[in-house]
Amino acid sequence: MQATVRSAIEFRGFGLHSGRPVRLRILPASVNYGIWFKRADIDADGSGRDAMIHARWDLVADTRLCTVIRNRDGVSVSTIEHVMAALAGCGVTNALVEIDGPEVPIMDGSAVAFAEAIRGAGLVGLRGEARAIRILKPIEVEDGGRLARLEPAENFEIDFGIDFEDAAIGAQSLTLTLVNGAFMEHLADCRTFCRQAEVDAMQKAGLALGGSLDNAIVVDGDTVLNPGGLRRPDEFVRHKMLDAVGDLALAGAPIIGRYVGRRAGHEMNNKVLRALFANPDAWRVEVAAEPTRHGLGLRAAA
Repeated sequence: MQATVRSAIEFRGFGLHSGRPVRLRILPASVNYGIWFKRADIDADGSGRDAMIHARWDLVADTRLCTVIRNRDGVSVSTIEHVMAALAGCGVTNALVEIDGPEVPIMDGSAVAFAEAIRGAGLVGLRGEARAIRILKPIEVEDGGRLARLEPAENFEIDFGIDFEDAAIGAQSLTLTLVNGAFMEHLADCRTFCRQAEVDAMQKAGLALGGSLDNAIVVDGDTVLNPGGLRRPDEFVRHKMLDAVGDLALAGAPIIGRYVGRRAGHEMNNKVLRALFANPDAWRVEVAAEPTRHGLGLRAAA
C-alpha cells in the first residue's frame, strides 16, 4: 500500500538563508499523487504563475548550499532535503507540502521536528501498489575527489564517508541499512554543520541570516562552538546521510539498493540520480512490499 499523513501538520520557523518567518503545512494527498510543494504566497499573488513544484530529481535547479527545486515558471523552493528525508523516512509516499515562502524552515537543523510530527499525526494507507526503484547495476559519478555510487542491494543502504581538515570534524564513516525505523533512530536528529568562517562570509553576503547555534553545529578548528556540544560523536557524517536520504527521495519512489558516498553532498546526490535515469538498463520499477509502518527499507513483494 501507499501512504499519506492522517491529517494536516503545521510548522512555523525561519528560513536558514533569508531569516524570514515561514509557515509550512504537510497535507494529506490521494493515491499516486507523489510529493508536491505548493507556494501558497505565489498562489495568492495574482501573477498567474504556477505555484506547484513536483519533488523530482529533474527539477533540481541548485545544489550549492542546499537542494532547490524549480518549476517552468521559475517558482522555487529551497532547503527541501530535511523535510523530504522525514517524509521518506516515515514512509509517506503521497503528500502536498504547502509553504508561504521560498525556503523550508530550518527548525533545529535536522529532520527530527518533521519526523516526530509525521509520526505523531500517523499515516493512512492508500489502496495503491507501493512501487520502488531497484538498482540493477552500479552507477557512479566522480568529481574532484568526491564520489557517489548506486549499486544493487536487497534493502536501502547508505555507506558514507567524510574527511574534513577541521579537527572538530575529521574523518568519519558509517554504514546503515535503513529498515524498521532506522532513519528515526540513527539519522533524524543529526544537524547540519558549518565553519564559523563560512557563517561570517555568508552573512556578509546576505545569506545564512537565520542561522544560529540553535539550528546548526558550528565549528572553529578543533572546537564545536555549540554550548551543548554534539548529539552523537559522529553527528557530522550522520547528517550527510540524512541529506542523502532527502536528496535520493527525489527519485520519485524508494530505492532498493546501496548508496555509497565519499565527500559527497547535494550536488553529487543529484548527479548520481541523473546518471541513473540516463541508463535505463541500470534500474527497474517494481511492486514493493508494504512500506508504510517504518518507511524506507523496501524490498520486492513476494
